[in-house]
Amino acid sequence: MITATASQKSKKSRYLSILMGITALVGVSALAAPAQSQGKNAETIIYGNTAGPGTLDPFVGSSTVDLEVMHHIFEGLVGMDANYAAKPMLASKIDVAPDGKTFTFQLRKGVKFHNGKEMTAADVQASFERYRKLSPNASVLADVTEYSTPDPYTFIIKLSKTNAVFLDVLKSPVYPFVVLPAEQKDKPAREVDIIGTGPYKLAEWRKDSHLTLEKFDDYAVDTTGKPADGLVGKKEALVRNVRYRFMPEANSRIAALQTGEADIIANVPRDLVARIEGRPDLEVRRLLACQQYFIVNTQQPGTDTPEMRQAIRTAIGVDDIMAAISRPTKRSHAMTIPGGEYYNGDLNNQYYDQKNPKLAGELARKAGYKPGQKIQLMTTATYPEFRDAILVLSEQLKEAGIDSEVHVIDWATNAANMQSGGGNWNISSTQFCSNPNLGPQQWKFMVYNFPHVKNDGTLDAAYDKFYTSQDLADRKTAWNQIEKQVLDQAYMIKIADTGLIQALNKKRLPSFDDYYINRFWNVPLK
Repeated sequence: MITATASQKSKKSRYLSILMGITALVGVSALAAPAQSQGKNAETIIYGNTAGPGTLDPFVGSSTVDLEVMHHIFEGLVGMDANYAAKPMLASKIDVAPDGKTFTFQLRKGVKFHNGKEMTAADVQASFERYRKLSPNASVLADVTEYSTPDPYTFIIKLSKTNAVFLDVLKSPVYPFVVLPAEQKDKPAREVDIIGTGPYKLAEWRKDSHLTLEKFDDYAVDTTGKPADGLVGKKEALVRNVRYRFMPEANSRIAALQTGEADIIANVPRDLVARIEGRPDLEVRRLLACQQYFIVNTQQPGTDTPEMRQAIRTAIGVDDIMAAISRPTKRSHAMTIPGGEYYNGDLNNQYYDQKNPKLAGELARKAGYKPGQKIQLMTTATYPEFRDAILVLSEQLKEAGIDSEVHVIDWATNAANMQSGGGNWNISSTQFCSNPNLGPQQWKFMVYNFPHVKNDGTLDAAYDKFYTSQDLADRKTAWNQIEKQVLDQAYMIKIADTGLIQALNKKRLPSFDDYYINRFWNVPLK
């Protein structure tokens, strides 16, 4: 347990002192030595990331560190292009019935799994059945009444009611609907064999050190003429290996890039960017495509009433939190990105950045809060932006007369606790990248499961309207109701739109193209 202090004279110096103290406790050192060199060659891209995957079972994978590996190994019937639209991937053709209840997928022929077996409709059906049985996102298949495979290259899904965005559901890069060999159907969660159809296959995985992907020589490249676009199109492995090194300390990642021990690194803190900029061979890339939130556990005593959650939200001022976050940030109350078809403008702005500690204290007391009762704040040192947001929150709650405890744990446990509700936590922090861009259908699992929402008839009705309305205007109205309910009930509390900072050796990776999930297909290494 780490408890923040409040002895400094100003809020700014107090927050800075806390952040410096917690950094020392979790062992981040500016003098950290770079890891042992892996050597330069034209066969291996070396990627220095903050952590390794918690799992490579795609049906339970949601963290970016999971997904960046998974999407090289596995593929689905559909995927998303660079504009987040659903496009065929393992399907060659998709027919949708006029009533939006029947979806027929014609499969590409000659697609092989990494074990040499050809993919057929039987594998697709087995994959959907396994997904429905164990994925945290399985509720999106609740309306499926029948799967059928009239021949080895045709797969049909029938629904009990219209779903106007079903293909958008299937394109999801989070808990992705990939195709596994049928033999994996009964494998428990997180125990699946890592066998997919993607351009790379798993070669080695040492969970405390590194992971290596190897080119799949029998990969069935999409020959329909579609260029690589987002996660779909003509994908080719142009190097023999991609090696992911797990490097939690930012200084070690930067040193590895500077010495040539890494070709690309993730999560460069804003205050360390100057160490990279100015070198002609290195380049800093910024991408503002994500959002950061506080997730509030609705089933944990202390935050199991809307009144107490609203009191906590009232205490929060986002400017101090944004100043502490080591990523690029932008003020925004909305759960979608400006310019998207579901962006609501100023609607629901009243729930954002209330920063009223006096009122928050009064609301907490009315909600039954007793002095000395501690709100449990769960965070991780793996992602400093999550940790630092929680530390500032702890101080803001203190100003409102609400006590808290900060628990720093590893990211895999933090993510698992948010997903399951276990771990005795009230509030955690995380960010979402695909959800704000993809919209309501992508948000559904997160807004229900991470806060562990139960028995919310308003949310249920709005989502039912969203899925069954074939008119876009009606779906927009439904999304406004969903966003309003999530923010009003303080299931999630918006902090800011956030960006990613990464850096690369542009001489080694001259053709690397930024995307919110790093992709290493179609990337030559010089």
